[in-house]
Amino acid sequence: MKVEHFLCGAVGTNCYLAYSEESRKGFIVDPGGSNRQLLDRVKAENIEVEAILLTHGHGDHIGGLDACREAFPKALLVACAGEREMLEDSRKNFSREICGRDLSYEADRYVEDGDTMETGGMKLQFLATPGHTPGGMCILAGDVLFSGDTLFAQSVGRTDFPGSSWEELLSSIREKLFLLPDDTQVLPGHMGPTTIGTEKRHNPFV
Repeated sequence: MKVEHFLCGAVGTNCYLAYSEESRKGFIVDPGGSNRQLLDRVKAENIEVEAILLTHGHGDHIGGLDACREAFPKALLVACAGEREMLEDSRKNFSREICGRDLSYEADRYVEDGDTMETGGMKLQFLATPGHTPGGMCILAGDVLFSGDTLFAQSVGRTDFPGSSWEELLSSIREKLFLLPDDTQVLPGHMGPTTIGTEKRHNPFV
């Protein structure tokens, strides 16, 4: 699996393009804003985007959905079942405040904790990690974890939003993410990459 990184939207959310170099099929994680470089890269590499995956529904992670769905109409929009209400309610996803317009979406597939799917020969596992939002999730693809706003490099996601929970966030990290192998690469929604082992040793919040 090859993973490429793009900054998207007004707050510079990390968006990821992941694909198999053999099948030329893959997925996008958290398109926080329209990004011409991302769209051009998919075209230049002749990649078939089969899925658009959302770690959660805040406006800074969904602001580029319209552009992506227009460019990749066959791609499935996938989110955690617990995030349905936030995705469908612009007042709860803060899209007007973040993106300047009301955004509301219904996912093509809502997943539960432990569900899996395959795209381009790559197996994905969805881990429900509530705390930052009620339906936040992380996506495990081999030894790579797309952690959204659950776990950052030496930091964690905010829990001062409606529906957030500090206790749930800590539980999600300690009881789920920290059970992964130490060499698991963590690609977060903001800031730079890290590893599970590094966060277990050095993250001051957990």
